[in-house]
Amino acid sequence: MSNEDKNTNTEKPQDSGGPKLPKLPKVKFNFYWIYGILGVVLFGLYLNNMGAAPKELGWGELKVMLENQEVEKLLLVNKDQAEVYIKKDKLSLPKFKDVKPVNSLTTPAPNYVYQIGSVENFEKDVREVQVNVPTPIYVKNETRKNWGGDLLGWILPVVVLVGLWFLIMRMMTKGGAGGGGQIFNIGKSKAQLFDKDTMVSLNFNDVAGLQEAKVEVMEIVEFLKNPKKYTDLGGKIPKGALLVGPPGTGKTLLAKAVAGEAKVPFFSLSGSDFVEMFVGVGASRVRDLFKQAKEKAPSIIFIDEIDAVGRARGRSAMTGGNDERENTLNQLLTEMDGFQTNAGVIILAATNRADILDRALLRAGRFDRQIYIELPDLEERKAIFKVHMRNLKMDESTSVDFLAKQTPGFSGADIANACNEAALIAARNDKKMIDKQDFLDAIDRIVGGLEKRNKIISQHEKKVIAYHESGHAAVSWLLEYAHPLVKVTIVPRGKALGAAWYLPDERQITTYEQMIDELIATLGGRAAEEIVFGKISTGALNDLEKVTKQAYAMVAFYGLNKKIGNISYYDSSGQNEYSFSKPFSEQTARTIDDEIHKMVEQAYDKAKEILTENREKLNQLAEILLLKEVIFREDLEKIFGKRPFADHEHVMINGIGETNEQKAIDAAAVLVEASKTAAEIPVELPSPDKPEKPA
Repeated sequence: MSNEDKNTNTEKPQDSGGPKLPKLPKVKFNFYWIYGILGVVLFGLYLNNMGAAPKELGWGELKVMLENQEVEKLLLVNKDQAEVYIKKDKLSLPKFKDVKPVNSLTTPAPNYVYQIGSVENFEKDVREVQVNVPTPIYVKNETRKNWGGDLLGWILPVVVLVGLWFLIMRMMTKGGAGGGGQIFNIGKSKAQLFDKDTMVSLNFNDVAGLQEAKVEVMEIVEFLKNPKKYTDLGGKIPKGALLVGPPGTGKTLLAKAVAGEAKVPFFSLSGSDFVEMFVGVGASRVRDLFKQAKEKAPSIIFIDEIDAVGRARGRSAMTGGNDERENTLNQLLTEMDGFQTNAGVIILAATNRADILDRALLRAGRFDRQIYIELPDLEERKAIFKVHMRNLKMDESTSVDFLAKQTPGFSGADIANACNEAALIAARNDKKMIDKQDFLDAIDRIVGGLEKRNKIISQHEKKVIAYHESGHAAVSWLLEYAHPLVKVTIVPRGKALGAAWYLPDERQITTYEQMIDELIATLGGRAAEEIVFGKISTGALNDLEKVTKQAYAMVAFYGLNKKIGNISYYDSSGQNEYSFSKPFSEQTARTIDDEIHKMVEQAYDKAKEILTENREKLNQLAEILLLKEVIFREDLEKIFGKRPFADHEHVMINGIGETNEQKAIDAAAVLVEASKTAAEIPVELPSPDKPEKPA
């Protein structure tokens, strides 16, 4: 007989029999069931004993029972309580019908109990009651040990402490990712794993702009998907890529897109996740992270804000020779490209402070590629606006090209915030669609802060503010290289009591003439105060801060001063960050101070000269500003006429050394920040690169 026939014969009785029984699910044994059964048994015994508790007697009832010879035995327990046992032949009497038989697992239980006050008095009373009784009952004394209570009193505190310990451990386990929250697993990695079950849905189509950066990281993803294409030519997969750029430009977003596109295990964590108060924890977490990544290779590790752990070693002499952060960095360097190989493990990292990272971390073999992500240009801003406007109910009058032109210097995060603020403003005004004005108001809100029309300002102060802002507007209008004016307002907004908006050119390099004109335009507000009122105020705080830092950058960084010459004291490596000495002598420092002072004073004199020549037009502009509170480019054209020169379009020049002006500007803090002091009239907005409402 064949195997198929055998199988058929064995299955027939089952098929031809009665109704099929449903398959019972397999129940796995759980150790906690034992605790449950014990608890039920103990609870049942407790209820049994509670239900069989003997009834308490009074002395009158006990006296009658003794006189009638109904008591079989009196047992005095621990000189505290008397147990009364009734004769079995007397239990049938009607008076004892409420007495139920007591079942006890240890000793026979009494029928009644009597609480005594004094042993001597109780025994005396019992004797006196039974004087005329032929067979009196005598009190027997017994001392009992409550072993269960004593044992419970000894075990219960231990059980409570152990239970509390396990509860704390369980709570810590829930609080730590990947088991890293337990006190015994504190050295475990806290990286969040994204695999096929928890894969990120984001892809490169959701990342607008960043075309060059996407090409670089897409090649890494392509290598993971199709490695044979590269290995046939002898190529090796890059070991690491470092994303560098200002905040909000999309470094973390790009890493999320890599996680969604690669379809391989993706470990995500922050640089601060390695830092702990315990010695050696950081290095242990690094080892555990790479161990997990190797087990799941090919895989990707993403470390966000790597500067938290990757700062250059030996910078601060205060930490001593056993710096926990440096030990963590040493372990990270060893794991990335040490004696052991990390085949199939790619490291992505992001930072906006690449200048402070350790050189050993940046070398090829650890981070083979450094991908610079800059602020988006015009075309990239258009693409970013389109991504964030997909889910918005837009009015047809809103143009993406128009919005992109009004937001130079905006990062991707700023643009996302602008779109969200526009939607909130439209909803606040009960609109059904988001129109152009909502976006312009949102840009105003982001750049300048919340409008404060109810702020109390005296008429004299308001006039000073109007002339101050008119001075900025007039000087910038009459200077060739000043930024084109967009809007002037004396409505308080944020920390500023007045402001002037400009639309700067998107240029990569800046000439000496352009920077001088910017200095003159910035000092136009204070110059107008001195010319009109003969006094100066603290309202020019932001102006003076910007002018001082920009003049210092021109002299000490850019080599734009003839007396100092073609010398730059700018430190791009950041090695002198903790140094108490300057890279120049005292004589040079004195010369730098003199040249900065001379440059600023010359710019101030030029601003006063321009305003003096156009005093009547300055007065007209200030009067209009006092009347309207907000004026635009058309108002200046009515008073000053067309600008005597066209707005310049500066062309980016390639191949002249390093043209990344923003890097040095950031180091010199040339871009103005909102004043944190109680100045009466702060006049410029936090960033002149972010414009307000256009004309």
